[in-house]
Amino acid sequence: MRLGTLQTEHGPRVVGVALDGRFVDLCEVDVKLPHTLKAILAADQGLMTAANALAAGMVKGPFVTGRLLAPIADPSKVICIGLNYRDHAIETNSPIPTEPVVFNKFPQSVVGPEDAVVLPAVAHEVDYEAELVVIIGKSGKRIPKESAMQYVAGYTVGNDVSARDWQKGRPGGQWLLGKTPDTFAPTGPYLVTADEVDPSNLKIGLKLNGEVMQASSTRELIFSVEELIAHVSLLVTLQPGDLIFTGTPPGVGAARQPPVYIKAGDRMEVEIEDVGVLGNPVVAEAV
Repeated sequence: MRLGTLQTEHGPRVVGVALDGRFVDLCEVDVKLPHTLKAILAADQGLMTAANALAAGMVKGPFVTGRLLAPIADPSKVICIGLNYRDHAIETNSPIPTEPVVFNKFPQSVVGPEDAVVLPAVAHEVDYEAELVVIIGKSGKRIPKESAMQYVAGYTVGNDVSARDWQKGRPGGQWLLGKTPDTFAPTGPYLVTADEVDPSNLKIGLKLNGEVMQASSTRELIFSVEELIAHVSLLVTLQPGDLIFTGTPPGVGAARQPPVYIKAGDRMEVEIEDVGVLGNPVVAEAV
């Protein structure tokens, strides 16, 4: 099942994707359904209710049109994992981590499909990072690895946009400020439910202006989705709608010779097998 958030003439609506690609207004099919994906995930049997609404609306609708937004526009947490692909570690001449490297982005960095990534006037080495994003479906802490997948609602496509000159080039290293400028966490186009995705075996890649820059597979993940959830939840309570960016494969701009950084006028497209394609243009900050 593919669920999304659509900006319509009546405001944001939770939609399901019909077999022919049209969008079913789930809240019109079932008026008791919460009006955001985050609230649906938090509701008892929320995904099942959404699935029933989508099944009922597949033929008769109502069908709506509009612009896709980020599936989860207001996550409580955006958790990110660094250096989680073996081939990326090799590319950067880095040792294989013995436990996940964890950082975060602020929720206001989240934008959706076709939203512009805005280059800050004070950042001059901004990079792309194709990533599989886990969407948490229910609350939990100290979650055992063996039951971790029960906490996954689904997956979406993400781009961990990163200002390298702030992340690594500032005194002390400014990972947070380098990773979390406004618009630096594009996600979408849909939440694809966990039953339709094998996160351990997906092709993942990124094109910059149509040129392939990243091409790998989640088979290269050092820490699995289960391991990431178990590790993070040792200290942090995961909640419905939380996002976990699982790391990026090789081919990032900073590792190239010479380096390749995004600039105004560029277009990035991240594609993950069975999950979707996320496209975003790049613009300069207006100052």
